[in-house]
Amino acid sequence: SEKTEELNQTEETTLSSECKDSVFFRDGVRRIDFVLSYVDDPNKEEEKKTERRREFEKNLQKAGLELETEDKKESEDGKTYFVKIHAPWEVLITYAEVLNIKVPIKENDIPSTVEYPLDCMLKPFRLPEKVMHPEPDYFTAPFSKSRQELYLIDNESTFFSPSMRNRIVYYILTRCPYGTEEGKKKFGIKRLLNNGTYTAAYPLHDCQYWKKANDPNCDNERYTLYMEWARFLRFYKEQPLDLIRKYYGEKIGIYFAWLGFYTEMLFFAAVVGLICFLYGWFTMDENMSSKEICAAAIGGEIIMCPLCDRKCEYWKLNTTCESSEYSHLFDNVATLFFAIFMGIWVTLFLEFWKRRQARLKYEWDLVDFEEEQQQLQLRPEYEAKCTHKKKNPVTQEMEPYLPLTSQAVRFCISGTTVLFWISLIIASMIAVIVYRLAVYAAFASIMENTQAPHSISGLLTPQLATSVTASCLNFVIIMILNFLYEKIAVWITDMEIPRTHLEYENRLTMKMFLFQFVNYYSSCFYVAFFKGKFVGYPGNYTYMFSSWRNEECDPAGCLIELTTQLTIVMAGKQIWGNIQEAIVPWIWNWWGRRKARCNPENLYSRWEQDHDLQSFGVLGLFYEYLEMVIQFGFITLFVASFPLAPLLALMNNVLEIRVDSWKLTTQFRRPVAAKAHSIGVWQEILNGMAILSVVTNAFIVAFTSDMIPRLVYYYAYFTNEDSPMSGYINNSLSVFQVSDFLEGNKPEKNPENFLTCRYRDYRYPPGHGRKYDHTMQFWHILAAKMAFIIIMEHIVFIVKFFVAWMIPDVPAEVKARIKREKFLTQKILHEYELNKLKQKLCECKTYENMEKEVIATEGKVELSQAM
Repeated sequence: SEKTEELNQTEETTLSSECKDSVFFRDGVRRIDFVLSYVDDPNKEEEKKTERRREFEKNLQKAGLELETEDKKESEDGKTYFVKIHAPWEVLITYAEVLNIKVPIKENDIPSTVEYPLDCMLKPFRLPEKVMHPEPDYFTAPFSKSRQELYLIDNESTFFSPSMRNRIVYYILTRCPYGTEEGKKKFGIKRLLNNGTYTAAYPLHDCQYWKKANDPNCDNERYTLYMEWARFLRFYKEQPLDLIRKYYGEKIGIYFAWLGFYTEMLFFAAVVGLICFLYGWFTMDENMSSKEICAAAIGGEIIMCPLCDRKCEYWKLNTTCESSEYSHLFDNVATLFFAIFMGIWVTLFLEFWKRRQARLKYEWDLVDFEEEQQQLQLRPEYEAKCTHKKKNPVTQEMEPYLPLTSQAVRFCISGTTVLFWISLIIASMIAVIVYRLAVYAAFASIMENTQAPHSISGLLTPQLATSVTASCLNFVIIMILNFLYEKIAVWITDMEIPRTHLEYENRLTMKMFLFQFVNYYSSCFYVAFFKGKFVGYPGNYTYMFSSWRNEECDPAGCLIELTTQLTIVMAGKQIWGNIQEAIVPWIWNWWGRRKARCNPENLYSRWEQDHDLQSFGVLGLFYEYLEMVIQFGFITLFVASFPLAPLLALMNNVLEIRVDSWKLTTQFRRPVAAKAHSIGVWQEILNGMAILSVVTNAFIVAFTSDMIPRLVYYYAYFTNEDSPMSGYINNSLSVFQVSDFLEGNKPEKNPENFLTCRYRDYRYPPGHGRKYDHTMQFWHILAAKMAFIIIMEHIVFIVKFFVAWMIPDVPAEVKARIKREKFLTQKILHEYELNKLKQKLCECKTYENMEKEVIATEGKVELSQAM
């Protein structure tokens, strides 16, 4: 008998162990749709938290949800309780109607007309059909409890997908009350998480990502996503967007669709940018400017004025030989072509994305999904904090609202905070500029007095050394300010108490984007449009705060410094972003699971495994969009200075897609499914940046590169018809008489007794009646720059708007399919109503008004057919 008891205990243990890694209740039938966790907290707040939990869970059961609690003794750490939640059929169909969820009524019989001429060539990049399209395509209609027999309900337990189920349960959780405190009604899982009543709330992944579940009823979608999508070795494969949408919901699906499309379009920009770069590389030896700078008879004879006051010495122009050669890589005729090309590429990207988005809206049943559905759903925080009530003009029901005076005060505080932080960025940028000016003189004197190898001293000029160190310092400051402001932005957005989730996201988006726009791009704007523009001339230099002499550009131009700045900030941000996204969550999860690794795998329950993962958070997707939009700014706003920027972005995005998919599938809890029919406010931000990029690139070509001065010399001031560009360097440098130096900025040493030195400007020489005034060539160049900006902007804008007008936002085929589907769906619904009325008429034969109703319904069917 003892052996029998031991055998029974072993069987029970084995059974419970097998059930541990499961997505079902202990009965193995009811599916776990959501999990809440909490721990015993032995302090004075524990009684209050226990009472909140008791009331909350009682109200959840009143709402129809079924709960099952796992005692802390069953948990791996011996401290955590897990409350498993199941939504029965009645609850699901009730809230499916409330949330206007669309469900299948008939399999789609419209044949697909999309054909790919190069389909055989694209076969290596395709995924299996079962992965790409996990479900058949259906005609759908909003769910209604009164029409259940109309829908294709084969099995009640699988009719609603797990993502739909967790969305419904989360809707109930966010609105379930748990009592009254301080005279106010309290409700919602978010508040309970914030005050520590519960430690986590999450839906479950369906299986472990590295192997299939033992349960034959499990879909193993997480495993499929990991094997076919989340591994880096699959980087060349298309994304299974339908499966992503089915598992994670439309909101995450649309993000990956946008990221994938953006990466595809980057391929074309990267190819053209690489060609422009190679053009600069192959024509480097033909560049007359760098030839003259490097020539001993020209650059070796030109004595340049000192780079700083007092300590710096006179120097020869040919010491900048290597940097002038490398600047030609980015400052050549191809730069102009690429700037115009990118202006048109941006438009094509945005217009074709609208078309792709329209196709996804149709395929994912989002055509009739209106943002107003979200607008009508108030945030629980808004309902809890607003004590005033007024009638909603849409629903005609009393609902909470925030008085205008309270809104105004909150907006003032919010606006002041944002302005303060933007001022802080500007102050930090000024500090970096002061650093540039302070160390510039030090670098200049050190490099002139140090016998460095020729290859190093030629390439690393004082300007470039200053630019590199200042860019690295600026990047560190950017990251620190960014980290601090993220917390502040969330706090001030919470303080504003936005009415809906959509309002909340839009306000936070604008605050974060405005801050990051200034934070990331201010240094690039400084180098592109301010550095070297307000220098003055020897004997009359301009000074910042009367102390530091303003920076000069390299004799080869400021474009190479802008390229350096852009490369360091952009590449640094991308590397740091990938470290943050991939390595940090992995380390946290590894540390969190360190104890569980000592236990047998079958004792580590599915809810505990997911509990030990990181939370994706409500704003998880927001940060992904923000990262990509900032990158989009780098490759559009300043692309004229760095044609390889799209190639860097392309390589990063190929990695980004797999990093994002890997961390979402393996390192994060399953996010709550949410609907979205577009990328939202980000579309408007991208449109704004696309327009701004035309202006910035026109100014970069005109004022930062040397293209316009060279063209003016080529056509109007050349001295050699056989070689029009010869003599350009000598022409672009003005002469200064050493004796005209003021005592404060005169070099301490002049061992070779130079009488004159040269500086970069167009001014009259000593002895001229208008000594040191700007020459006519200066004004001709300025006029040419302004004319170029106006002409380039008009050409690009005309082409942009023409392309936008030519490309319809919704493909004609998708429009036709939407109309066809609406017609067939209407017909099915009308026929259903007609049959229902006929059945009623048969049951009660004498009702005359019923006959009229049948006639009216038949008329509707005929009318829809005619339409």
